[in-house]
Amino acid sequence: MNPAIEIRQACKRFGHIHAVDCVDLEIGQGEFFALLGPNGAGKTTLINLLSGLTRPDSGRLSIMGYDVSREYRQARRAVGVVPQELVFDPFFTVSEVLEVQSGYFGITDNAAWIEEILEHLDLSSKANTNMRALSGGMKRRVLVAQALVHKPPVIILDEPTAGVDVELRQALWEFVRSLNQSGHTIVLTTHYLDEAESLCSRIAMLKAGKIVALDTTRNLLKGSARRVKFQLVPDALPQKLHPFLLHRESGYHVLKLDEFSDLEPMLEILRQSGVAVTDMVLPHADLEEVFVEIMSRQ
Repeated sequence: MNPAIEIRQACKRFGHIHAVDCVDLEIGQGEFFALLGPNGAGKTTLINLLSGLTRPDSGRLSIMGYDVSREYRQARRAVGVVPQELVFDPFFTVSEVLEVQSGYFGITDNAAWIEEILEHLDLSSKANTNMRALSGGMKRRVLVAQALVHKPPVIILDEPTAGVDVELRQALWEFVRSLNQSGHTIVLTTHYLDEAESLCSRIAMLKAGKIVALDTTRNLLKGSARRVKFQLVPDALPQKLHPFLLHRESGYHVLKLDEFSDLEPMLEILRQSGVAVTDMVLPHADLEEVFVEIMSRQ
């Protein structure tokens, strides 16, 4: 079975800037995959390469086995992209926009599917509203709907919830989860790392056009630095523990643990120094902490 997305040594430069620098990546069919990175990391450029909006300087990209450059018709039919920018035609209603988008793929008589999309995205009441009259959040919903009209097996979401209210975010993710469960491959870029953590089974992190981390969400969280937080009386950390100190936080000393077995020697040092522990917390790492840690060490 072909992977949903296959990228081999893809490179793209803009002048002296390596926007995508020899990236290798494979995403399996049915995955919910996150592509994360700071602004300027190359995420949107990589999406533009996959969607055919930008040509690579070198390398090969394919979607569902179709080469993006040589078999562009089949590749474009296999993918739906929700862009980061709010791009819309100001002369059509919401329904007309989706009918026109369907026509680009030679699809007719899909009114039932369009109605289902509108309902899931809470756009039914706006079906006959001109695009110019919609709020920014509503326009973003229409972009999601446009990406889905031809029922592509691969859906790429580039910051789909930017500027969207909490209620819509929840409704959108419920809908996208159902698409993923029915077999669609979902690729997500987002600055809301809690979304990636809860939704995606695997994550790639980009920095300066290169993949600097690629693993399952669970492994990335397990591999992050372990920490322990002590509240002490007196509020003074013994000198022997200073090499482990990460920072102070709301009355706590936050120390790094290489292994959980390091905790007992730390407690012994505190006892020998006459320092009492009034509270101790072993916080679970979240994806934001892992992201900051990986970006800072690269």
